[in-house]
Amino acid sequence: MTSSMPTSAPPASRREWILNWLRQAIADGELKPGDRLVERELSARSGVSRGPVREAIMILEQEGLVVTHPYRGAEVAGITQREVREVLVPIRLIIERFAFREVAETRPPELLDRLDGIVAQMEDAAAAGGSAERLADLDVAFHEAIIAAGGHAQALQIWRTIQPRVRAYFVRDAPSHASPEEIPRQHRALLSALRSGEVEEVERAATGHIETYLGPGSPDV
Repeated sequence: MTSSMPTSAPPASRREWILNWLRQAIADGELKPGDRLVERELSARSGVSRGPVREAIMILEQEGLVVTHPYRGAEVAGITQREVREVLVPIRLIIERFAFREVAETRPPELLDRLDGIVAQMEDAAAAGGSAERLADLDVAFHEAIIAAGGHAQALQIWRTIQPRVRAYFVRDAPSHASPEEIPRQHRALLSALRSGEVEEVERAATGHIETYLGPGSPDV
Protein backbone atom coordinates (compact mmCIF):
# COMPACT_ATOMS: atom_id res chain seq x y z
CA MET A 1 0.00 0.00 0.00
CA THR A 2 1.31 3.43 -0.88
CA SER A 3 2.74 5.47 1.99
CA SER A 4 1.16 8.77 0.94
CA MET A 5 -2.23 8.10 2.52
CA PRO A 6 -3.04 10.60 5.28
CA THR A 7 -2.98 9.07 8.75
CA SER A 8 -6.46 10.20 9.71
CA ALA A 9 -9.76 10.99 8.06
CA PRO A 10 -12.15 13.83 8.84
CA PRO A 11 -15.16 12.70 10.89
CA ALA A 12 -17.75 13.71 8.27
CA SER A 13 -18.60 11.31 5.48
CA ARG A 14 -15.78 8.85 6.09
CA ARG A 15 -16.92 6.62 3.25
CA GLU A 16 -16.76 9.52 0.80
CA TRP A 17 -13.35 10.52 2.10
CA ILE A 18 -11.80 7.08 1.63
CA LEU A 19 -13.66 6.62 -1.67
CA ASN A 20 -12.31 9.88 -3.08
CA TRP A 21 -8.80 9.10 -1.88
CA LEU A 22 -8.83 5.67 -3.49
CA ARG A 23 -10.20 7.05 -6.77
CA GLN A 24 -7.46 9.65 -6.89
CA ALA A 25 -4.74 7.17 -5.94
CA ILE A 26 -5.86 4.89 -8.78
CA ALA A 27 -6.02 7.79 -11.25
CA ASP A 28 -2.58 9.07 -10.19
CA GLY A 29 -1.01 5.63 -10.48
CA GLU A 30 -0.15 5.45 -6.77
CA LEU A 31 -2.34 2.36 -6.75
CA LYS A 32 -1.51 0.33 -9.85
CA PRO A 33 -3.42 -2.47 -11.63
CA GLY A 34 -3.11 -5.61 -9.57
CA ASP A 35 -2.48 -3.82 -6.25
CA ARG A 36 -4.63 -5.38 -3.52
CA LEU A 37 -7.06 -3.32 -1.45
CA VAL A 38 -7.05 -4.94 1.98
CA GLU A 39 -9.76 -3.61 4.27
CA ARG A 40 -7.83 -3.94 7.52
CA GLU A 41 -4.75 -2.21 6.06
CA LEU A 42 -6.76 0.67 4.62
CA SER A 43 -8.68 0.98 7.87
CA ALA A 44 -5.53 1.02 10.02
CA ARG A 45 -3.72 3.54 7.82
CA SER A 46 -6.62 5.94 7.39
CA GLY A 47 -8.35 5.75 10.76
CA VAL A 48 -11.60 4.90 8.96
CA SER A 49 -13.44 1.86 10.28
CA ARG A 50 -13.71 -1.18 8.07
CA GLY A 51 -17.40 -0.67 7.30
CA PRO A 52 -16.94 2.55 5.27
CA VAL A 53 -13.79 1.10 3.69
CA ARG A 54 -15.74 -1.97 2.56
CA GLU A 55 -18.53 0.23 1.15
CA ALA A 56 -16.00 2.37 -0.74
CA ILE A 57 -14.42 -0.72 -2.29
CA MET A 58 -17.85 -1.96 -3.37
CA ILE A 59 -18.57 1.37 -5.08
CA LEU A 60 -15.22 1.25 -6.86
CA GLU A 61 -16.08 -2.24 -8.06
CA GLN A 62 -19.39 -0.96 -9.46
CA GLU A 63 -17.45 1.79 -11.25
CA GLY A 64 -15.10 -0.75 -12.81
CA LEU A 65 -12.01 0.56 -11.02
CA VAL A 66 -11.68 -2.48 -8.75
CA VAL A 67 -12.24 -6.19 -9.30
CA THR A 68 -12.83 -8.82 -6.63
CA HIS A 69 -11.54 -12.37 -7.01
CA PRO A 70 -12.48 -15.39 -4.87
CA TYR A 71 -9.80 -16.08 -2.23
CA ARG A 72 -7.75 -13.05 -3.38
CA GLY A 73 -10.02 -10.18 -2.45
CA ALA A 74 -10.20 -6.79 -4.14
CA GLU A 75 -7.53 -5.36 -6.40
CA VAL A 76 -7.15 -2.40 -8.72
CA ALA A 77 -8.46 -3.16 -12.21
CA GLY A 78 -6.34 -2.51 -15.26
CA ILE A 79 -7.70 -0.96 -18.44
CA THR A 80 -6.78 -2.58 -21.71
CA GLN A 81 -6.74 -1.14 -25.18
CA ARG A 82 -9.10 -3.93 -26.17
CA GLU A 83 -11.66 -2.65 -23.64
CA VAL A 84 -11.23 0.89 -24.96
CA ARG A 85 -11.54 -0.25 -28.59
CA GLU A 86 -14.34 -2.80 -28.24
CA VAL A 87 -16.43 -1.47 -25.35
CA LEU A 88 -15.85 2.12 -24.26
CA VAL A 89 -15.36 3.81 -27.63
CA PRO A 90 -18.38 2.10 -29.28
CA ILE A 91 -20.62 3.11 -26.36
CA ARG A 92 -19.29 6.66 -26.49
CA LEU A 93 -19.89 6.87 -30.23
CA ILE A 94 -23.54 5.90 -29.85
CA ILE A 95 -24.43 8.27 -27.05
CA GLU A 96 -22.15 11.18 -27.96
CA ARG A 97 -22.97 11.37 -31.66
CA PHE A 98 -26.62 11.65 -30.66
CA ALA A 99 -25.85 14.34 -28.07
CA PHE A 100 -23.57 16.33 -30.38
CA ARG A 101 -26.27 16.30 -33.09
CA GLU A 102 -28.89 17.56 -30.65
CA VAL A 103 -26.64 20.34 -29.39
CA ALA A 104 -25.58 21.32 -32.92
CA GLU A 105 -29.22 21.81 -33.86
CA THR A 106 -30.12 23.97 -30.85
CA ARG A 107 -26.79 25.58 -29.88
CA PRO A 108 -27.96 26.83 -26.47
CA PRO A 109 -25.83 29.91 -25.67
CA GLU A 110 -25.44 29.03 -21.98
CA LEU A 111 -24.01 25.61 -22.89
CA LEU A 112 -21.61 27.04 -25.46
CA ASP A 113 -20.43 29.57 -22.88
CA ARG A 114 -19.92 26.81 -20.35
CA LEU A 115 -17.95 24.72 -22.84
CA ASP A 116 -15.85 27.75 -23.71
CA GLY A 117 -15.04 28.14 -20.01
CA ILE A 118 -14.04 24.48 -19.71
CA VAL A 119 -11.72 24.75 -22.71
CA ALA A 120 -10.19 27.93 -21.25
CA GLN A 121 -9.47 26.00 -18.06
CA MET A 122 -7.89 23.23 -20.16
CA GLU A 123 -5.67 25.80 -21.84
CA ASP A 124 -4.60 27.19 -18.47
CA ALA A 125 -3.91 23.70 -17.12
CA ALA A 126 -1.87 22.77 -20.19
CA ALA A 127 0.14 26.00 -19.98
CA ALA A 128 0.84 25.32 -16.30
CA GLY A 129 2.41 21.95 -17.02
CA GLY A 130 -0.42 19.74 -18.16
CA SER A 131 -1.43 17.62 -15.15
CA ALA A 132 -2.98 14.51 -16.74
CA GLU A 133 -5.49 14.24 -13.90
CA ARG A 134 -6.64 17.87 -14.16
CA LEU A 135 -6.95 17.66 -17.94
CA ALA A 136 -8.87 14.37 -17.64
CA ASP A 137 -11.33 15.94 -15.20
CA LEU A 138 -11.95 18.84 -17.59
CA ASP A 139 -12.20 16.46 -20.56
CA VAL A 140 -14.87 14.47 -18.72
CA ALA A 141 -16.71 17.68 -17.76
CA PHE A 142 -16.75 18.86 -21.40
CA HIS A 143 -18.28 15.65 -22.72
CA GLU A 144 -20.72 15.23 -19.83
CA ALA A 145 -22.03 18.77 -20.36
CA ILE A 146 -22.85 17.94 -23.98
CA ILE A 147 -24.44 14.58 -23.14
CA ALA A 148 -26.56 16.20 -20.43
CA ALA A 149 -27.65 18.95 -22.84
CA GLY A 150 -28.66 16.28 -25.38
CA GLY A 151 -31.72 15.73 -23.22
CA HIS A 152 -31.71 11.92 -23.21
CA ALA A 153 -31.75 10.73 -19.59
CA GLN A 154 -30.75 7.17 -20.48
CA ALA A 155 -27.73 8.38 -22.46
CA LEU A 156 -26.56 10.39 -19.45
CA GLN A 157 -27.11 7.40 -17.18
CA ILE A 158 -25.03 5.15 -19.46
CA TRP A 159 -22.30 7.80 -19.66
CA ARG A 160 -22.08 8.07 -15.87
CA THR A 161 -21.77 4.30 -15.64
CA ILE A 162 -18.72 4.20 -17.91
CA GLN A 163 -17.29 7.61 -16.96
CA PRO A 164 -14.77 6.34 -14.35
CA ARG A 165 -13.30 3.94 -16.93
CA VAL A 166 -13.31 6.65 -19.60
CA ARG A 167 -11.46 8.98 -17.24
CA ALA A 168 -8.99 6.19 -16.50
CA TYR A 169 -8.05 5.88 -20.16
CA PHE A 170 -7.90 9.66 -20.56
CA VAL A 171 -5.25 9.69 -17.82
CA ARG A 172 -3.51 6.60 -19.18
CA ASP A 173 -3.25 7.95 -22.72
CA ALA A 174 -2.32 11.54 -21.85
CA PRO A 175 1.41 10.93 -22.54
CA SER A 176 0.59 9.77 -26.09
CA HIS A 177 -0.43 13.31 -27.07
CA ALA A 178 2.26 15.36 -28.77
CA SER A 179 1.94 17.93 -25.97
CA PRO A 180 -0.57 18.85 -23.22
CA GLU A 181 -1.77 21.70 -25.45
CA GLU A 182 -3.15 19.12 -27.91
CA ILE A 183 -6.03 18.31 -25.53
CA PRO A 184 -7.50 21.85 -25.33
CA ARG A 185 -6.79 22.30 -29.05
CA GLN A 186 -8.97 19.27 -29.89
CA HIS A 187 -11.78 20.53 -27.68
CA ARG A 188 -11.56 24.06 -29.05
CA ALA A 189 -12.05 22.52 -32.52
CA LEU A 190 -15.08 20.57 -31.28
CA LEU A 191 -16.55 23.74 -29.82
CA SER A 192 -15.99 25.60 -33.08
CA ALA A 193 -17.80 22.84 -34.95
CA LEU A 194 -20.73 23.07 -32.51
CA ARG A 195 -20.94 26.84 -32.94
CA SER A 196 -21.15 26.38 -36.71
CA GLY A 197 -24.40 24.44 -36.43
CA GLU A 198 -23.38 22.19 -39.33
CA VAL A 199 -24.75 18.92 -38.00
CA GLU A 200 -22.83 16.60 -40.34
CA GLU A 201 -19.56 18.42 -39.64
CA VAL A 202 -20.20 18.22 -35.90
CA GLU A 203 -20.83 14.48 -36.11
CA ARG A 204 -17.63 13.96 -38.13
CA ALA A 205 -15.64 16.04 -35.66
CA ALA A 206 -17.06 14.19 -32.65
CA THR A 207 -16.44 10.78 -34.24
CA GLY A 208 -12.86 11.64 -35.15
CA HIS A 209 -12.20 13.00 -31.68
CA ILE A 210 -13.56 9.94 -29.86
CA GLU A 211 -11.68 7.56 -32.18
CA THR A 212 -8.39 9.34 -31.46
CA TYR A 213 -7.79 6.78 -28.73
CA LEU A 214 -7.81 3.89 -31.19
CA GLY A 215 -4.42 4.74 -32.66
CA PRO A 216 -1.49 2.30 -32.58
CA GLY A 217 0.33 4.46 -30.02
CA SER A 218 -2.00 3.35 -27.24
CA PRO A 219 -0.77 0.30 -25.30
CA ASP A 220 -2.74 -2.92 -25.69
CA VAL A 221 -2.24 -3.97 -22.09
